[in-house]
Amino acid sequence: MQLDPRKTAPMTDGMMLRDLAPGDPGWVLMRHGELYWTDEGYDHLFEAMVAGILADFVKARGPLDRAWIAVDRAGTRQGCIFCSWPEETTARLRMFLVEPAMRGTGLAQRLLDAVIDHARRGGAAQLVLWTHESHRAAGRLYARNGFELLDQTPVTAFGQPTLEQNWRLSL
Repeated sequence: MQLDPRKTAPMTDGMMLRDLAPGDPGWVLMRHGELYWTDEGYDHLFEAMVAGILADFVKARGPLDRAWIAVDRAGTRQGCIFCSWPEETTARLRMFLVEPAMRGTGLAQRLLDAVIDHARRGGAAQLVLWTHESHRAAGRLYARNGFELLDQTPVTAFGQPTLEQNWRLSL
């Protein structure tokens, strides 16, 4: 099934979800680097990893790959989430970020709902994601939405000891 990746979601609660526009990839990279440095103590290798994921997404975007940028009434970017399709029946959640001032407002749930709905409508059997245990609020959000924690592996990542986690939502 092919879905229209350029569609925007209407503005509700003062927030519109739209596709990538000029300048968005740079913002996504910058905010991931800044916030993960501040919040997690991650080093420059995290930003380099995000740059690679983002570049691959932009250069090789498939017909089911999607990005949502949350923009407020003033046009300020407040969050993002991406969905890629590594396999025909598997969708992957990527680069999920909500600005600190917007945390606790329901924006994270709205972005996650967009990805879950897209994966279902696109015919995915599962939605998977990779994260770190230190993202506890995100882990609680995933669990509330039916994701199953598949495994945790102790690692040193981006200069910090952490647990890598793999989650899956059966669709």
